[in-house]
Amino acid sequence: MLPGKVPPEKLKEIVFNHLGAEGERVLIPPRVGIDASAIDFGERILVATSDPITGASKHIGFYAVNVNANDVAVMGAKPKWFLATILLPEYADEGLLREIMEDLDRSAKKLGVAIIGGHTEITVGLDRPIVLGTMLGETTKDKLISAANARAGDRIILTKGLAIEGTSIIAGEREEELKKEFGDKFVEEAKGFLWKISVVKDAMIASSIGVHAMHDPTEGGVANSLHEIADASNLGFRVYYDNMLIADETKKICEYFDLNPLALISSGALLISASPEKAGKIVNALKKAGIESSIIGEFIDNPEKRVIVKEGKEYPLEQPETDEVWKLF
Repeated sequence: MLPGKVPPEKLKEIVFNHLGAEGERVLIPPRVGIDASAIDFGERILVATSDPITGASKHIGFYAVNVNANDVAVMGAKPKWFLATILLPEYADEGLLREIMEDLDRSAKKLGVAIIGGHTEITVGLDRPIVLGTMLGETTKDKLISAANARAGDRIILTKGLAIEGTSIIAGEREEELKKEFGDKFVEEAKGFLWKISVVKDAMIASSIGVHAMHDPTEGGVANSLHEIADASNLGFRVYYDNMLIADETKKICEYFDLNPLALISSGALLISASPEKAGKIVNALKKAGIESSIIGEFIDNPEKRVIVKEGKEYPLEQPETDEVWKLF
C-alpha cells in the first residue's frame, strides 16, 4: 500500500471487520468518512478521536492538538481532554522532548483543553518524532453531527481554501529551496499557514446555524474528503473548481512542485453540508467572524457521479490514492 491513509476498500475489508466486542452505548461507530466515534453517557455524549502527526517535524505538538480537536469539533462537540503518545528517534536529547511538550501545552491551553495522559518513549527505527493524539470532547444528542448525514441537494461550503496545512508543511520542509525561488517573505507567509489549521471556530459557527454534515480535509485533501462524506452518506457530488478559494502561496508552491492542490493535506479548511436555505446564512456568519468561505457545489442522489467542473467542462473527480505531500518525502 502507498503512504498515507489506508484505502477505503481495505478499511471495510480488514479494519472494520476486526473491532472487538460489540460497543456498549456506541452511537457512531467507525465508518469510512467519519472523523470520530460517539458514546452515549446519558445527558452528555462523549466524542473521541485519534490521529497521528507523521508528515511534519516542526511544531508537531501544535499539529497534534489542533488536528485532533478539529475531528471532535466537526461532530458538534467541544474538545476538552487530550492524550499524547510521543515517539522520539534514537539518541534524541531532552531538548526535543521539552520542545514538543511546550508546544502541546501552549496549543491545548489556547483551546481550553486539558492534557490528561499518554506515553513517551525513544523508538528504534525512527528518523523524526511522531506524536499520536487522542482527543475527547462532549456534546448533547441534539447537537451531535455525523458526516454520514449529508443529503442530496445540500450545498457544499468550503472554508479558508485548499491545501492550507500542505502549504505550511512544504514551506517548512523545503524552506531554503523555496526562498531561492520565491524569496524570504513569500516562504515566511506560507509557513504561517500553520496557524490557520484550527477549524473549531468554523465548526461551532456553522453548527449553531444548522448543518447536516461536516468534515475537515486532512490527508488526500479536499478531493478525498468529498469522497469520504459521499461514501458515508451514499451520495454523489458536483463541485466547481472556480468556486474554491486557493491562496497565491498555495498555487505557486503546487505549480513549482507539480502538485495537485485538491489532493494535498488541507487541515484548516472545513467542508460543510447544509440545506440551500442555511448555506448562505452560514457563509455570511463566517464572514462576520473573519473566516473566508464559499459554496463550491452540491451533493446529488447518484453515488456513482462525483464530478468537478473546470472551465465549463465536467470531469470525474477521482479519489486520491495517497496525499500529494508524500511526493516530496
